[in-house]
Amino acid sequence: METELKLNLSEPDLPRLLNHPMLAATGSAQRLLNTYFDTNDLALQHRRMAVRERLAGDQWLLTVKTAGRSENGLSRRQEWEAPTTPGALQFDTLVDDVALATELVAMRPHLKALFCTDFERQRWVVTHADAQIEVALDQGRIHVPGTDLSEPLLELELELLSGPESALMTLADVLRQTPQGPVALTPSDASKAQRGMGLWRRA
Repeated sequence: METELKLNLSEPDLPRLLNHPMLAATGSAQRLLNTYFDTNDLALQHRRMAVRERLAGDQWLLTVKTAGRSENGLSRRQEWEAPTTPGALQFDTLVDDVALATELVAMRPHLKALFCTDFERQRWVVTHADAQIEVALDQGRIHVPGTDLSEPLLELELELLSGPESALMTLADVLRQTPQGPVALTPSDASKAQRGMGLWRRA
């Protein structure tokens, strides 16, 4: 189960956020290249699910995310992720929900790549309010392969690793206040997959 708070960020506020005392330690940085799949009739979209292949460094990962719930930027949903071979879409060994895995395997021949999200992720793990939280800053773009459709991606994700869920909101409030001035961090219920799908529909 993944519980995270997604926050939109504007480019002018980025230097202030990066100078925040809670992010003073050097965070790890990694380039992530992601491709999202669906059928011609958007079977996954209708179920508010996402299937993604990700190249992280030299490792390929397959991810399945269920619909879950999202309110004021805070989302809770089931997620499965494991190493994969590109194009294999090995749902039977990834998803431990037998019924869902069976449905995905049946859907596999009809899945095609729709859009991509390519970005650099800076990552910190912080302790706040009796919780351990991953802070991830994503900077890059969303695009539809074979077209000139593209839009910038700049967002902050706070993912709960352990501890009370309320710590996500309080950490967001702390990150909004920096010695150089306030940072506008706006909760967003739109996932990268939803934004990518919106872009693809314009193709």
